[in-house]
Amino acid sequence: MKFSLEKAVKIIMIGAGGTGGYIAPHLYRLLHTLDRTVKVIIIDGDIIEQKNIVRQNFICSDLGRNKARVLAERYASAFGMEVYYIPEFIENEIRLLELLKPDSHFTRISYYQQELVILIGAVDNNKSRQMCHNVFQKLDDIIYIDSGNGQYTGQIVCGIRCHGKTYYKPVADIYTDILENTDKFPTELSCAEAAVSAPQSIVANIMAATAVISYIYNILVLGRIEVERVTFSTKTVNMKPVLSQEAKERRK
Repeated sequence: MKFSLEKAVKIIMIGAGGTGGYIAPHLYRLLHTLDRTVKVIIIDGDIIEQKNIVRQNFICSDLGRNKARVLAERYASAFGMEVYYIPEFIENEIRLLELLKPDSHFTRISYYQQELVILIGAVDNNKSRQMCHNVFQKLDDIIYIDSGNGQYTGQIVCGIRCHGKTYYKPVADIYTDILENTDKFPTELSCAEAAVSAPQSIVANIMAATAVISYIYNILVLGRIEVERVTFSTKTVNMKPVLSQEAKERRK
């Protein structure tokens, strides 16, 4: 799958915790090097707590502050980029659709081009993934990279729609149990439920973030990706890619 190296880029990242926190510094560093218009919006309504310091990319002086704000201000400012963040949970498809709506930009080749829009899902609940899945289906052009992991293993899936056609399946079309109504949005959790989270390790978060950034690099710098999804294990220090059909055909 090939991508324009001229278009302006808008990246919406939902989730600024375990994986999102490690995506952020490398994402801003990468975008800073590009000779094109870029915009990143980080979204998360969560507040940094003492328990987050153990495996998330925060420090003690961040305690009590909003996660999205801390990451956006810290890394956008470090690389001279504009700071954009939403310190709330997005749990509404209409609002997410509005955020993902591409703008038009005047380019060096003298005509208006719409942005290349990328949605990064770094969430820890399937209700949010269901929302992202539904939005993906409604957009004509969207790249949706979803990251999910447990304590030692995880997967990153890159769904792609172009001109109204799905070329790479989104995460919920591959792991269909995501679409089962057994989960809640963060704001729907009770205090007791919110206090209990699936175990993750800092290594799994970092490995997942590395895979996400690799996708972004290949799309924006190389202009091409060949891998539809990646599974990984921190115990075996292994990442296993699943090639697209197009890539498989070329390698025959």
